[in-house]
Order: sequence, then C-alpha cells, then structure tokens
Amino acid sequence: MKKYLTLFAFFLLPLGALSQSSENLLQLLQEQEKDSLPPLLPDRMIFTQSLLWGEKGLFRATGISPLRPEQRMKEIKLRNSMLKAHQIVGYLTLGGMLAQGIIGGKLYNGDNSLYQTHKTLGKAVTISYFTGAGLSLFAPPPLINIKQRGLSSIKAHKILATVHFSGMVATNLMATENKELHKAAAYTTFTAYALAVVVFKF
Repeated sequence: MKKYLTLFAFFLLPLGALSQSSENLLQLLQEQEKDSLPPLLPDRMIFTQSLLWGEKGLFRATGISPLRPEQRMKEIKLRNSMLKAHQIVGYLTLGGMLAQGIIGGKLYNGDNSLYQTHKTLGKAVTISYFTGAGLSLFAPPPLINIKQRGLSSIKAHKILATVHFSGMVATNLMATENKELHKAAAYTTFTAYALAVVVFKF
C-alpha cells in the first residue's frame, strides 16, 4: 500500500505543479496581450477633453461612456461629426462677422438706422461663435495626439484660436463700455478668425 501511495504522489505532484505553471503562464500571456494593445487615450489632452473624456473624466465616472475599445470607436465617430459641424458653423460665423463689420462700419459713419440690425446680428454671431468653439473644445480626444515640431497648419490654427477667442470676449465686454476698443477688438477677432479658417484649409 505504501508503495502505491508513493507512486501516486510521484505522478500527482508534478501534475499539480504543471497546473500551477500553466495558470502562471496564462496570466503572463494575458498581461503581455494587455500591454501590447494600443492605449485607448492619447498622452496629451486639452483640459475640456480631460474633464469629460479622460480616464477619470465625467463621462467615465458616471458610466455614460465607459473606457472600452468599442466605446472609443463610437467616440471617434462622434469626434469626426463634431469637428465637421465645427467647420460648418465656422463658415457661417465668418460670414456673420463679415456682415457685422460692414454694418458696423456704416454705424460708425453715422447711419444709426442699422443699430438694431447690428445688435441682433451681434447676438447671432456670438451664439454661433461659441457653439463652434464648444464643438471643438468638448469633442472626444483622438486616439493619438502627436506633438509636431515647428509651425504647422493645426498649430497655427490653435494659436489664432487663442487670439480670436480672447478678441471675441473683449468685443462683447466692450460693446457698451468703449466704442473704440469694441471696434478694435472686433476687427482683431475677425482678422484672426479669418486667418484661422484659411490656415486650416492649407
């Protein structure tokens, strides 16, 4: 009997060790597979993207948009739609700004009959502008955010965006405070905005 128990232990122990080794190997392979998958979020995100779409962002914490590969694919489609809408709204805003400039010029030349039109159009342009800005700022982040060296069209677009965003805020603040500063801010905003549209196309 002792002989059989010894023989049984001789075969059973290696099987247990083999089973444990297989589990360790499987776990190691799973970890390697996980490490080999591309990251779901880029290394760099702007504040608004991080706030909503970051690993601990609002949409992750609330479960609205869990951080999963299939969900990220949906987010990329949403991003593309939002950025296309951003472009369309951008063209409409540019047209509105141009009309505002023409009407504003007539007002400064003494044609006060256009004051109400200027004011109404100003509100429409402001709504349009900040809608377009929101579509860009709050869009889901890309899969990869490559840092480019030197000046590129995208980098120039972002620099000009900072200028025309500040100018738009100043234009609205100075509307009733200081006409000359309002005019200067409006022309600066239009110039920076028009250039931002042009450089993005080229």
